[in-house]
Amino acid sequence: MFAQPLSGPAPRWSLPSIEGGVISSSDFKGKALLLVNSASLCGYTPQYTGLQALQDKWGDRGLVVLAVPSDDFNQEKDSNGAVKEFCELTFGLSLPMAEISHVTGPEAAGPYPWLAQELGFVPRWNFNKVLFDGEGRVIGTWGSGAEPLGGEIEAAVSAALS
Repeated sequence: MFAQPLSGPAPRWSLPSIEGGVISSSDFKGKALLLVNSASLCGYTPQYTGLQALQDKWGDRGLVVLAVPSDDFNQEKDSNGAVKEFCELTFGLSLPMAEISHVTGPEAAGPYPWLAQELGFVPRWNFNKVLFDGEGRVIGTWGSGAEPLGGEIEAAVSAALS
C-alpha cells in the first residue's frame, strides 16, 4: 500500500537545531523520517503526545520524528527557548526539533522548498506530516487532522521500516 515512493530522493538539506548545531538530512540515512511542521499555540498541538509515542514505539526500529516549529500561521511562541521549554514541560518531548523556521513561501527552509517544487506539497496549516524512507524518498504526506498513532501514518511507518 505504501511501498511506492512519491518522489526520488530529496536533495541534501539542513535546519538549525533547537539544541544548537545543525540537523542534516544525512543524519537520517537508512532511517524513516516523519517531518512535522509544528506550533505551540495550535489546536493540533496535543498531537505532540502521539508524535512522541510514535517515536517511542518505532524509534528502535529506525523511525525519527522531527518537529519543525514554525510561526508561518501565527501560532508559535516568540523564541526557540520558549518553544523548547513548553514542549518538554507540557508534553515530555524528547524528539529532535529544529529552531523556529519558515515552512512556506520564499523563506521556506530545509526540505520544504523541494517538497513544494517536486510534489506540490506546501503545508496549509500546522502539523502537516511528510514521511521519508531510508533513501530520502517521500512515501506519504498528511494534513493536520491525521493522527500520528494508528491509522494511515503508523501503517506507512510500519511499511517503511519492514
